[in-house]
Amino acid sequence: MKSYHKELWFDIPGRRAFVNITPDVEQCLGESGIREGLCLVNAMHITASVFINDDEPGLHHDYEVWLEKLAPHAPTSQYLHNGYEDNGDAHLKRQVMGREVTVAITDGKLHFGTWEQIFYGEFDGGRRKRVLVKIIGE
Repeated sequence: MKSYHKELWFDIPGRRAFVNITPDVEQCLGESGIREGLCLVNAMHITASVFINDDEPGLHHDYEVWLEKLAPHAPTSQYLHNGYEDNGDAHLKRQVMGREVTVAITDGKLHFGTWEQIFYGEFDGGRRKRVLVKIIGE
């Protein structure tokens, strides 16, 4: 069995964003040479997420609105965590959106369902953060 890993780095200037990282992950898969196996994509920061869904602007807007209703940023005083930072909401948003995804690799390609894409979700931007891509297989 072969193993490959790479860290993708992001520096989102705004507070929140959804970034389609499917092409980056596909490039990693090509570099790995693995044709059959599994690909793990993991957000390596507690205020960021990796998830799979459709790359449709209306859906991304709906996520933004929904997440802000679930865990509004302001007032920051509503979060006990915010004694040190102002990102208590970002931790909660990450928990809802998820830490990582695993995708099957079949015949050298990510084995997605219809419309599926991999996204990096940033909920407390303004500094560099990383995503781990770990691929195992033959």
